[in-house]
Amino acid sequence: MADPVDPITELVNQLCRLPGIGERTATRLAFHLVEAESDLPLALADALQRVREAVRRCSVCGNFTEHDPCRYCASARRDDAILCVVESTSDIAAIERTGEFGGRYHVLHGLIRPLDGVGPDELNLASLIGRIGTNEVREVLIATNPSVEGEATAMYIRNLLGPLGVTVSRIASGLPLGGELEYADRATLGRAITARRPL
Repeated sequence: MADPVDPITELVNQLCRLPGIGERTATRLAFHLVEAESDLPLALADALQRVREAVRRCSVCGNFTEHDPCRYCASARRDDAILCVVESTSDIAAIERTGEFGGRYHVLHGLIRPLDGVGPDELNLASLIGRIGTNEVREVLIATNPSVEGEATAMYIRNLLGPLGVTVSRIASGLPLGGELEYADRATLGRAITARRPL
């Protein structure tokens, strides 16, 4: 019979399952939680349990929310004419921080990744088409990452929505503010030139 795994090792193993957390970081976090004199471990466990029980997907856009529809779909101040398509709910927070977008959102919950067995049918696309057909959407802004998968997904959506008579646009990409041309990679600089706009 195998020896039982001690609680700290089990905690490290579970923390390693989180994205971006390696074994060293997981070990440091685990010991921080064990050594904490406050109620941090119990508060963290309680917050995780509450999220698990209360948060669900918005029936309109797919955003994670406690209330259905989510606050972006329920808001009367947002513009129904423009719909921003994102890969994940964390992308909504990034776009909202800019203060530049006042339309609605649609969350795909992934990108097309054929090598990982993720095709269009695994994404939240059917409800996107339904939203185009029933709402006053005039423009769909595709805000997926400028990766191979993000570009492939954007092209697929463009082809899917083309016959529906809606304008499909793509977020611009290129040089970051404060970046220097000599350090930019060829693809980034090429996109910056292609996506140029008049001043």
